[in-house]
Amino acid sequence: MTSENLPDSPDGGDENLLRRAGRLAGWAARTGFTIGRRLPLPGLELAGEGLRQVERQVLTGLRRRLDEVDDPYVVALSAAGAEHTPNGAGELVPAREPLRAAMKELLDRSVGFGRDQAREYLYATVLRQLTPDEARIVATLATGTAFPVIDVTERGFGGGRTVLRNASTVGKVAGVTLPDEVPGYLTRLAGFGLVELDGESPELESQYEILATEDVVRTAAKSARRARLVRRTVRLSRFGARFWAACDPGEWTRVL
Repeated sequence: MTSENLPDSPDGGDENLLRRAGRLAGWAARTGFTIGRRLPLPGLELAGEGLRQVERQVLTGLRRRLDEVDDPYVVALSAAGAEHTPNGAGELVPAREPLRAAMKELLDRSVGFGRDQAREYLYATVLRQLTPDEARIVATLATGTAFPVIDVTERGFGGGRTVLRNASTVGKVAGVTLPDEVPGYLTRLAGFGLVELDGESPELESQYEILATEDVVRTAAKSARRARLVRRTVRLSRFGARFWAACDPGEWTRVL
């Protein structure tokens, strides 16, 4: 890595140093690169420690924002544990069932939330459920690139059994830690509404051929009777694009 790969920033002054550090932290978050002790940035002494402090500041702020989005069930459970009423035998019992109280908590919030609060609550709820590998996939798809997907099914009347769903090369490009889990990652991301799975794209012909040779696809095909490879495409959904625009760490660190 050279300084040419990093976000540009004018030289000079502590304020500019902070801006550069903030942009670098955002760049590192977007690419998954871990900021090290030695960076070839001219004129920056002790850059490694200073940039690590910026990284910690970014992550601490993000955690704080997520913590502010309380789980309504946890809130209701705590409230139920604190509120007791006597039963017929004179014993104290929880005043409300946690599940009913949690629903009431959500309904109460729906009355008090404005559009911005409701949107942030929605995004934060999704964000808290993502694994680090899934976040890398979302960041990769946020570039606007589509990736090949293959399902392995069995031929049969009325459609056969699906042996493997959502195998894709996007995990390898994203640099996920658990590449064998990519089919499950994409299934979850589709469930969150962050990605959409479309039909085959002729432009990805060579990539489909490469994907078909990967172990996870070949193993599934061998286990199927009369295997059939169904080609599809994965890309970020419209909701996923809005979610990324709100959560992109590069955008957030620009205010530092």
